Order: sequence, then structure tokens, then C-alpha cells
Amino acid sequence: MVMNQRVDVVGETIVIDETKNGPFQLKVRAGSSTFIVDEPIGIGGLGSGPNPYDLLSAALGTCSVMTMRLYASRKKWPLELIRVKVTHRRSGLDAIDTFSREIQLQGSLSDEQQHKLLEIVSQCPVHKTIERGSEVVTSLVFSGDLMDEAVSRCEHMRDMEQACDQAETQGTTF
Repeated sequence: MVMNQRVDVVGETIVIDETKNGPFQLKVRAGSSTFIVDEPIGIGGLGSGPNPYDLLSAALGTCSVMTMRLYASRKKWPLELIRVKVTHRRSGLDAIDTFSREIQLQGSLSDEQQHKLLEIVSQCPVHKTIERGSEVVTSLVFSGDLMDEAVSRCEHMRDMEQACDQAETQGTTF
């Protein structure tokens, strides 16, 4: 951890503030969106929003749907609806996390198209982030020195497009 030093990193930025409504409720600003994160009532929260593990699962599930939708749209496939269920498990703080992803595809897709979408989903940016791990850099900054700007740079869309581009140049195209 770096103390009293700003880490200037260019990237997508979210800002999180305590609401002071209950011990765990937080306001999150991401780009132009604002939402609440909390813990369930049974463990001391207000139950007013998803918890951090819910957000990890949601990130994986939503990225999965978006990546498959982008690929199917590019190919003009008859994919009518995608539904994903993500279950997160870990036996303790130092254990390996397991994300189980169940996917339901609706539409007149061939077996080959369905198979290709299942290949594409493992290339979604959040899947790859979780799979390879990440580096976390932490710094403590003085009061008033924390930039109060949530920045969305559309990096997720860029990465999904790259995953779809790579899928089209590698392997089978239908």
C-alpha cells in the first residue's frame, strides 16, 4: 500500500461513498449511473442492494449476455433471448472461488451456432479478468485529494468487440 500518494491511473473509475444509512449501505457512482450496495438484513445490513459478491456474479453474467448478444447480432443469428444464472461459491477467504454459469438460449439456433456462443462466452472480458486474476494497487490519499469523478471510457465494449473479432478470425465461422 502506498501512503499519502496519488496513484494516477487512466481507466474506468467508480466512486463509492458511505450513505450513513445503516452500517454497510454504500452509494456507488459508475459513469452516469448511481446505485446502492448493501448487505442482507440477516447480517446487519438494510438489504437495500446487492452485496459485493452479487456484483461480481452480476458482472460475469451481464458480460456473458452482452458478449453473446454482440456476436449473434454481428452474425445476424436468430437469437431471441439469453438468460444466464451465475452462482458463486467459496469455502473460505483463502479458498478458490467457483462461478457456475448456466445459460439458456432461445431462438431458432442450429447446434453449431449454440456451440459457438458457448465458446464465445468464455472470451467475455469479465470471464477473462476473473480467470487470469488481477493486480490491485492501493493508496491512501489526504482528505480532499480524492477525485470525485466517475469515468466510463467504454472499455468493456471495446473488449467485447475484440473478443468477437478474435472469435471470427480464429476457428469456425458459421
